[in-house]
Amino acid sequence: MERVRITDVSPRDGLQNEAGVIATAEKVRLVDLLAGSGVDEVEVTSFVSPKWVPQLGDAAEVLSRVAMPPAGVVYSALVPNEKGFEGALAANGARRGILGKVSVFTAASETFARKNTNASIAETIERFVPVVSRAHAAGLRVRGYVSCVVACPFEGAIEPSQVARVSARLLEIGVDEIDLGDTIGAGTPGTIRAMLEAVLGSCPSLRGSGGSAAAETLTLHLHDTFGRAAACVAEALRAGVRSFDGSAGGLGGCPYASVEGRRAPGNIDTGLLVETIHAEGYRTGVDLGLLSRAGEWAREIVARARGMGRGSA
Repeated sequence: MERVRITDVSPRDGLQNEAGVIATAEKVRLVDLLAGSGVDEVEVTSFVSPKWVPQLGDAAEVLSRVAMPPAGVVYSALVPNEKGFEGALAANGARRGILGKVSVFTAASETFARKNTNASIAETIERFVPVVSRAHAAGLRVRGYVSCVVACPFEGAIEPSQVARVSARLLEIGVDEIDLGDTIGAGTPGTIRAMLEAVLGSCPSLRGSGGSAAAETLTLHLHDTFGRAAACVAEALRAGVRSFDGSAGGLGGCPYASVEGRRAPGNIDTGLLVETIHAEGYRTGVDLGLLSRAGEWAREIVARARGMGRGSA
């Protein structure tokens, strides 16, 4: 049984758009539960300005308090620019190298890139050049997120060739891993396959032995807006993907995918992700019982934060 790599992004992507205050200690427990569940990576936090993402303003404190990851588990953090990287580097030094990876992010949609980063796609990638160089000098791998790989809430459908071009450019500047995000959950098995074929066709370095994508270099990040994420996971496995992101409890969701009166559904639940992978005949290192405990805790802290927010309104 071929092994598939699992990253849980709930402490960062799952919590970043929550308005209610989630205590640092609660985030720390979530990270610790996830690390103990057997996932391969936990995206712990983001070193972004608290002005833009107040929920993650305690990034350095979270990293100072989480337990060191078990052997084989990687902790990563999102950094939007060089200033964010400096914050991550300082926190990492204080914990003697607790981080193994940092992540940068751009998009396959020019409009989304400008709304999300206040810069064009080309400008965001140029910002990453010193981050990639400094990260490698510090012994850190770099993940490059590409948002809107199927569709954009502003531009509509995105051509697979555009996703391939952005991915190739990130690889050119030295990014170690491409993470393809179906940001608004518009993907179907057919559109996911077409996009993956374009990326793998244009970026041969992402392929491992046997024609499949190398688990260390290509990851798929799905949102379950329309309930199709599990089917897209199965199709991506057939297309050769061996690394996926999930979010404990299905937390998260792009705010641009929300509609009036209904919050956007979040990332694919890591439990559903792992169950789908196992059902397709692949294995992971995840203990579903321990992962379920992490998912219950994730939902509990978010529900509590939302309830507190309603009470104070």
